[in-house]
Amino acid sequence: MRARVAAALFIVVTLGVASACGPTGPVSASQSGPSGTLTVFAASSLNAAFTTIGADFEKRHPGTMVRFSFAGSSSLAAQIQQGALGDVFASADQPNMQKLIQAGLTAESPIVFARNDLEIVVGKGNPKHITSLADLARSGLVVVLCAPAVPCGHYAAQTLQKAGVRVTPASQEADVKSVLSKVALGEADAGIVYITDVKAAGDAVEGVAIPAVLNVVAEYPIVILKDSQNRALARAFVSYVLSEGRQTLARYGFTNP
Repeated sequence: MRARVAAALFIVVTLGVASACGPTGPVSASQSGPSGTLTVFAASSLNAAFTTIGADFEKRHPGTMVRFSFAGSSSLAAQIQQGALGDVFASADQPNMQKLIQAGLTAESPIVFARNDLEIVVGKGNPKHITSLADLARSGLVVVLCAPAVPCGHYAAQTLQKAGVRVTPASQEADVKSVLSKVALGEADAGIVYITDVKAAGDAVEGVAIPAVLNVVAEYPIVILKDSQNRALARAFVSYVLSEGRQTLARYGFTNP
């Protein structure tokens, strides 16, 4: 009889321990970190830096995948307003971020995570000998700029106004990468882009500095979108950009806010 009671007690205790340990597995798994796929809408000028940051983030958080959609900030804001689903938006200016805030499409207040300066971009070897903003008004020079609705176009207009220079662009591009590409391919003599774009292009182009008194500093805000399907992962990514990501941004020529 005693043997039967002892055996029964052993079974009860064993089952109790098993049931107590059962939920521990899933809890520890959930505490290991965020997982899943993240969609990030990011300004074209962030392409090189964010691609590196995304790869580093995936290594830091196994089981995650970061997908980027790079384009002009105005184009991305319009896509989001039209229903494009994503988790994070990183803009190259405040006005396009404000469009989403006013439309109620952000989950929280955006945070400025980087700054960027403008630079004149010219072909390799600077064949037209461009040394200043004033040179962009020279007759016969083919200059391309971003469209006014795009941050780089708006900033370019501001810096040209500061310098008192009037430029009639041969074309107005949808994003900064298009301006850079036309100059690199020899389809244009010069353009105004970000310092980071000239740096990322390597030997394909050269940059001509714009004096600080005439330059316009671009501010880059980042935010989690209201319709994010994985806010935990989105929050982890934003936190990474604001911490370790800043070192990567600095390597690509961005400055801290």
